[in-house]
Amino acid sequence: MIGQEEVPEAASRAVDGVREEGVERRTAAEAVERELVMMFRRARNVSTAVAAHVHPDLDPASYSLLLMVDDAGPLRGMDVADRTGLDKSTVSRQIATLVDLDLLERVPDPDDGRARRIQLSALGRRRLAQVRSERRKHLHGEFASWSTQDLKDLARLLAKLNAMI
Repeated sequence: MIGQEEVPEAASRAVDGVREEGVERRTAAEAVERELVMMFRRARNVSTAVAAHVHPDLDPASYSLLLMVDDAGPLRGMDVADRTGLDKSTVSRQIATLVDLDLLERVPDPDDGRARRIQLSALGRRRLAQVRSERRKHLHGEFASWSTQDLKDLARLLAKLNAMI
């Protein structure tokens, strides 16, 4: 049987444990936030540099649109607007710029003869493939010292983060 004086001490230790866990959790969350800010800042810089490798006049937002079209295949402008959350006029301007740079082309929509879809042009496909290949080689080199398990954990946690955002 626990003595009268032991109960408050045990309860106090439990409260302190919860308090410490709360502080530790808050500290960990703040560290994640700092690292995300740093990662997003660096990703923006990398996107700017990579976009310039695809075409000197390509901006990072349009580079992102090229990646989307490459991954998804031919899309209608409305599909791009839905996927990006941008308004139709912004997407329309980006598409027009990419067509002018000969990185995208408009093709007939097989589901609607009146509509058009966008897809990578031959030049866009070549340049994007080249940049993605160079980027992949660079990342493989950077991750060479990581264990396979670390890579799997990172992929799993990034997927979890992406689902949350």
